Amino acid sequence: MRAWGLTDKGAVRSQNQDAYSIDIIRQNEQAVCVVCDGMGGARAGDVASELAVREFTDCLKNGLRQDMDSAAVASLMREAIDRANSEVFRCSLDNSEYFGMGTTLVATVITGSSAVVANVGDSRAYLITPQGAKRITRDHSVVEDMIQRGEITRDQARFHPVKNYITRAIGTEDRVICDVFKVEMLQGDYLLLCTDGLSNVVSDPEMLFEVIYCGEPDDCCERLMSIASARGAPDNVTVVLFQR
Repeated sequence: MRAWGLTDKGAVRSQNQDAYSIDIIRQNEQAVCVVCDGMGGARAGDVASELAVREFTDCLKNGLRQDMDSAAVASLMREAIDRANSEVFRCSLDNSEYFGMGTTLVATVITGSSAVVANVGDSRAYLITPQGAKRITRDHSVVEDMIQRGEITRDQARFHPVKNYITRAIGTEDRVICDVFKVEMLQGDYLLLCTDGLSNVVSDPEMLFEVIYCGEPDDCCERLMSIASARGAPDNVTVVLFQR
């Protein structure tokens, strides 16, 4: 198992409110990763994302066991998300400078050939193989709901004026609901996690091309970041890539 990660504030934002963590543990047999995007319009988005990453990761690393099946891992990930949500929400109430802060979250635990993925908000996870790039997560956003209702197409959503409005976030309320997915990975498959700073400017086929066909995986994150930068990088950009 190999992993790479990169984050950048982009060309427009004055600070980077994204945060991420990668941990490969137990002699390369298990991996834990979380990517968070602090709410850009709220105060202290960087505090929210860093706090969520820390709380989620601590809970996973303390509770994860080698003999856990996917159901047990999913349960632990829900617990970790609840803990991250409670801490961000508590911090926002305790300090007036942080009131209203929040963050998206997408995370994975990989054990052998199985990956469990969880998300809140519009940061995404993709399974990437030579057969294509498959989005695992479903955005919790206004435009995603509009797509599901048939009001707009996915191409229209990319340029919709409310494309950045999310319907769920870590830390904005005392409770949060996450989605959890189980993914089977073959040897050589890739799992890509990213914030919307990447997915808003780089298409799924372009991600597939860069990961599978364009060069070595060691510099894939840099290549994807370069594409985002060439297109103006209007938001913070974070990308993490795993290869089984």
